[in-house]
Amino acid sequence: MQTTSHQINNKTFAEVVSDQLVINTIEDGADLLADLYYQGFDGVILYQQNITHTFFDLKSKMAGELLQKASNFRMRIIIIGNFENVESKSLQDFIRESNRGSLVNFVSSLSEVTTPPPS
Repeated sequence: MQTTSHQINNKTFAEVVSDQLVINTIEDGADLLADLYYQGFDGVILYQQNITHTFFDLKSKMAGELLQKASNFRMRIIIIGNFENVESKSLQDFIRESNRGSLVNFVSSLSEVTTPPPS
């Protein structure tokens, strides 16, 4: 696992890059958030393929528990992936509502969050 630092809206984010699962359990996610928080990061950028599929099954409550941990640390989470063809209505609603807020956002590419909007 490697991390790259990004400045987004005067906040420092850790982009986590790995060729394997980074978050397989709630504890994995909590440990990652705590570690990055104590390193001084304001948020984390994760890739969909590095998060267990259980996270995206809202019935498992894993997403809710991890987002509560992020809220406790006051850390923002950005998840990069392909969310356009999500079949679950509840997951579609969750993504839409999350993207309206500032705690967790689902985007399709890193440039969506690192490229400043045109002036």
